[in-house]
Amino acid sequence: MAVQVISPLVEVAKQAFRKPTTIEFPEQQERRTDNYNGKHKLDMKTCISCGACARICPNQTITMVDTDTERGTKKMPEINWERCLFCALCEEVCPTDCLILTKQTDYEVYDRRDLIKRPEELE
Repeated sequence: MAVQVISPLVEVAKQAFRKPTTIEFPEQQERRTDNYNGKHKLDMKTCISCGACARICPNQTITMVDTDTERGTKKMPEINWERCLFCALCEEVCPTDCLILTKQTDYEVYDRRDLIKRPEELE
């Protein structure tokens, strides 16, 4: 009976003197692994408007929208980060490697509509 009472108290005492595992965000941030997928980045100059990224997306996160470029109006990917799985299939299927996923993770917005990013905003 005494062991059942003392054993949990010993465990609580051990945990009370451990170093905290929390981090002070945003001053400190967790390290990202090499295969971490964050925000999308689009190079509008090399995009050929093939639409492969929109076709392969499992959540229909990517839609092709008209975008004014220096060579006229082209269809470019618009990405809804609210629905995105960050699976990187769009990056994998892109023939010109113009769409990549970075390690950036600052998604803080006040309005959900700000999570829909037009091609010009994917820097």
